[in-house]
Amino acid sequence: RRVTAPGAVLRGRRDGWGPLYFRAMTATVTLNGKSLTVDQVVAVARRGARVEISEEATERATQSRAALERDLARGDVIYGVNTGFGRLANVLIPPDDLSRLQRNLIVSHVAGVGDPLPADMVRAIMLLRSNVLLKETSGVRPALADRLARMLNAGIHPVIPEQGSVGASGDLSSLAHLAYALIGEGEVDVAPTESGSAVVSRRVAAEQALRAAGIEPITLEAKEGLSFINGTQAQSGILALLVHDSATLWRAAHAAAAMSLEALLGTPVPFDERIHGVRPHPGQQESAALMRELLTDSEIRESHRTGDDRVQDAYSLRCIPQILGTVRDAMRYADGIIAIELNAATDNPLVFGPDVLSGGNFHGQPVAMALDVLTISLTTLAGLAERRLDRMLNPDCSQGLPPFLANEPGLQSGLMMLQVTAAALVAESRTLCTPASVQSIPTDGNQEDVVPMGMAAAFKCRRVMENARAVVAAELLAAAEALEFRKPLRPGRGAARALGLVRDCVAVRDQDRPITPDVERLAAAIREGVFA
Repeated sequence: RRVTAPGAVLRGRRDGWGPLYFRAMTATVTLNGKSLTVDQVVAVARRGARVEISEEATERATQSRAALERDLARGDVIYGVNTGFGRLANVLIPPDDLSRLQRNLIVSHVAGVGDPLPADMVRAIMLLRSNVLLKETSGVRPALADRLARMLNAGIHPVIPEQGSVGASGDLSSLAHLAYALIGEGEVDVAPTESGSAVVSRRVAAEQALRAAGIEPITLEAKEGLSFINGTQAQSGILALLVHDSATLWRAAHAAAAMSLEALLGTPVPFDERIHGVRPHPGQQESAALMRELLTDSEIRESHRTGDDRVQDAYSLRCIPQILGTVRDAMRYADGIIAIELNAATDNPLVFGPDVLSGGNFHGQPVAMALDVLTISLTTLAGLAERRLDRMLNPDCSQGLPPFLANEPGLQSGLMMLQVTAAALVAESRTLCTPASVQSIPTDGNQEDVVPMGMAAAFKCRRVMENARAVVAAELLAAAEALEFRKPLRPGRGAARALGLVRDCVAVRDQDRPITPDVERLAAAIREGVFA
């Protein structure tokens, strides 16, 4: 089974598995500022779908720009358009310096530090920024959105450091690094191309990459620099990908849970529809239904229906719907936030026909809180998986399975270290659950006195997502080995199907061998949706 999309290879880094190069799909995503979805973000960010700009959106943006230019010609004073920024808003800028004002804004805000964001996240940010600039409230030329779309189609990705944004007045630093490339300055990564069997990547000067692709660097005009960096598109682009990944991981976690329950000779009675009908949380009902589906027609279940003196299973088996259902509801909250944010007007000031209004839609509090909630829910999911993993390896809890699932316990250590690794990842994730969205530190001379720290929330959530995916992969690996010891009895249909998918990725462990490659292969398969 292929666990990568055609035309993509997996990067061997835990901080961002993803496509190293892109081939255009037949699919095309058309931006209009109104209808962008998470699935479309994933298609562009990871699958190489092409991007086009709708003619209707282009016309709306052109009319909005004309209205703003009429206001300027009339001599109106508009924040950030012909004034300074933040504490310097009372400084009036002469008409001849308006373009220079916008360029100065961009270059002065290129202040990020840390490792560059992975290519898929940069692409998501570019797509969201292009979509928002098409809204009639932005008052910028449609050429800005068009240039970003052309860069995406050419595989040109600005280098955006992952740290340096507090998420208020937008993701200023992150988006400034993006705009810096758009004006032909700084460096970009050009999507690697296949050269025989090798994958060749390049980092080049932005101007060189743009001109090689036939894209003219843009000269920013009045308001355009400010509109470009006022917005939540950095944290929102990351949230969009994490929302998608969390839904994929949630289903994989159920596959692992069903396999573990079968391996531990657990009972499916706690998933009875009647139990969950009297506590009708949506996620709980969805989780219980999925478990029933996965466990249907189990020979293992029939083998211990009678003669088993246990009254109840441990919580990690019995309470799967109550726990993973709550996780699902939390994920739905994040999903609802990003569905709105993808098409929201988040720059400043906003153009409403003849009125140009200054407000605070750039504040990232909704996104930052959603990221924090998602971090907590993913940590909960990982912690539950680790508990079942431990039960399968611990001879005191494993219902007769060999210690650590070793074929020759003592001579072999089996999967002893798998639980150690999972415990380390869960512990780290728990330390990252302190919300970033309450950690405000005033900035800009106390003008921006309450900030949401959205990119810090994204930074933590990214790490926890990788941790949780690895822990679920570890549970899948252990459950598959445990089910080998239950043969010739077969688990439920869905659990058997999941076991087959595990075996497509990793072979039976009949002797000790390195564990890391198996976990990484399964984590990659989870990310690619194999278990969804």
